[in-house]
Amino acid sequence: MTRPITAGVDGTEESLAAVHWAAREAVRRKLPLRVVHAWRYEESLAVADRGTQHGWVSQGVAEAVRAVRERHPVLEATSDVVEGEPADVLAGAGARAEMLVLGSRGHGPLVGFLLGSVGRQVIAETVRPVVLVRAGDRPEAEAAGRDVVVGQHGGPEDSAAALRFAFEAAAARGATVRAVRAWTLPPVFAYSPGSLQLLDDAGGLEPYEKKALAEALRPWRERFPRVPVAEHVEMGSAGQVLLSLAGRAQLLVVGRRSHRTAVGARVGSVAHGVLHLAECPVAVVPHE
Repeated sequence: MTRPITAGVDGTEESLAAVHWAAREAVRRKLPLRVVHAWRYEESLAVADRGTQHGWVSQGVAEAVRAVRERHPVLEATSDVVEGEPADVLAGAGARAEMLVLGSRGHGPLVGFLLGSVGRQVIAETVRPVVLVRAGDRPEAEAAGRDVVVGQHGGPEDSAAALRFAFEAAAARGATVRAVRAWTLPPVFAYSPGSLQLLDDAGGLEPYEKKALAEALRPWRERFPRVPVAEHVEMGSAGQVLLSLAGRAQLLVVGRRSHRTAVGARVGSVAHGVLHLAECPVAVVPHE
């Protein structure tokens, strides 16, 4: 079954930018686009009954679809107005999509569908990649020369889903994958005879990290031989290193593990940091 690229729209400038980004990605990947609005009847609007309110919303969503169809005549695009809680509607739509694309605002709280607990819940619970797009996103940002930057950590399996997404995106765009592995000095108590032997065999900490990145990339280089790859290993926190490269990226890809606490769903600290501060679109890819 072919999964669509699904975009959530709520009428904000950020969400409309997300719809246009999703449309371009759908054309590149030859996939259909589905535009979804999570709707709730507002009883406070006494001048409009349920049917009238639904009609207003449906008209606005249809207008967003018409705009992308005019720009991309070959695009197969549909729209849905689904009644329910935004987090539940979007998580459900994302589960049936190739990816879920939403609007967001950087340098502060996330807005629209990503306001507070709704955004955290959608990102943490959606089983497919979620892409966050800023209001100022433009097609020109996808020009040649801008990389698809992806964070890698741990062993080959730990970042496999994020690497797959990055290589697929780069292949569709004719772009370079810049794979980033950040490392810090471990505390003394973290060393063990086995870890010390690995470091000795690799020739030190930085060569060890470079070798780990190369091993994680090997299967994806083989699967996507035409995608250029740049390897970037740097000492520092993962979030800071990724953000230092985001200004030259057309897409930033990070993996995430969801954490559930007494106050609800949470995403990892690296994903949380880049979502707030990166200017380029950010794809948050769940671990498999």
